[in-house]
Amino acid sequence: MTGPPGIVAGVTVADEAPATTSLKDFVVITGFSGAGKSTAMNVFEDDGYFCVDNLPPEMIRGLVDLFVHEGSKVRRAAIVSDVRARELFDTLGAVLDDLGARGVAHRVLFLDADEDTLLGRYKETRRRHPLSPTGSVAHGIAAEREALQDIKARANFVLDTSGIAAATLRRRIADEFLPRQARSKLAVTLTSFGHKHGLPRDSDIVLDMRFLPNPHWEAELRPLTGFDPQVVEYMSRDGKLDAFYERLAPLLDFLIPEYIAEGKAHLSVAITEALAARLRDRDDVEVEVAHRDVGRSTR
Repeated sequence: MTGPPGIVAGVTVADEAPATTSLKDFVVITGFSGAGKSTAMNVFEDDGYFCVDNLPPEMIRGLVDLFVHEGSKVRRAAIVSDVRARELFDTLGAVLDDLGARGVAHRVLFLDADEDTLLGRYKETRRRHPLSPTGSVAHGIAAEREALQDIKARANFVLDTSGIAAATLRRRIADEFLPRQARSKLAVTLTSFGHKHGLPRDSDIVLDMRFLPNPHWEAELRPLTGFDPQVVEYMSRDGKLDAFYERLAPLLDFLIPEYIAEGKAHLSVAITEALAARLRDRDDVEVEVAHRDVGRSTR
């Protein structure tokens, strides 16, 4: 088999993928160092793809063999393969031809960027270019541009990331590669916590509920938790809790679609079981609840 210029010839085509394979989508992410490949891989990983970074082209064959083997549960996978593989990267074109000959459904996403953008990103991170570890970044970018020319020409989708923010990049990749129904839900984790034990570190939104009556100061309620109806009744007695929910619901109605539009995959909120019950009625979120400090001594 003869490959395009720069591609190693003489590659043996493996057996065709079995008809019973579970693998339905295999995405190869490649492109310039500093163009956003890690961000792109995160988009697929957040959507449930099996992901591998910095995979030399020849190792793609073995990975695909595992995916198409009878009994494999992997339906969607994405890998990043780029010039970090050095001279091994030259075989990527032949490997892609091999996938096509085997009937493996695959797509190639190529991330591009202009030289000024790439130089600026390297300056921010102070990292060395993989093709010029002891020289200038500009020389590395020039060498990379030559090495990537053939692969860029055969990509299914070329995305120029020059001057765009990470959130915009995530949204554009999702729009192009992910089915809309698969990314229509936001994963929301509702976490209750006690302030004296510190704020949850991974929360995007924290709501301070200390304006409500504190059952801790009632001797008969002190041993109980928010799971007990007596506690809920006590906190609701002056109507402030219901007033809080009336104001919070419109805020979440506004925020949740905005988070989804920006490509955010997970949202953690420190509130309560009651809010979880309300959110479960929505069809655009998947709700989990965690009570971080329930069970800790309150004495």
